Amino acid sequence: MIALPSGARIWLACGVTDLRNGFDGLAGLVQRQLAEDAFSGQLFVFRGRRGDRIKIIWWDGDGLCLFAKRLELGRFIWPRAASGAVHLSAAQLSMLLEGIDWRRAQRTHTPQLAV
Repeated sequence: MIALPSGARIWLACGVTDLRNGFDGLAGLVQRQLAEDAFSGQLFVFRGRRGDRIKIIWWDGDGLCLFAKRLELGRFIWPRAASGAVHLSAAQLSMLLEGIDWRRAQRTHTPQLAV
């Protein structure tokens, strides 16, 4: 995974996206549907109709980067909303990319008092 700059915000575009879109099409969706600046350094994640493919668009300061992933088994977990965007942490994005349900991540240990 390419290291993201600290403080970069990550957005999931709710609903289904036509993943035939490339750099310009996805940047246009960011601007028209999400009312965000595609050249802000934030990451925007889109999911296709079948749910097994995603694309991420990101401005790294020099140009747009487009990342794509297809799961061989299973589907990417996505919000039920038909429009809008959901903010994710870097850890949640990592889980999403691994096919893990990022919405219900649970810690395996609850810290106790050290007294």
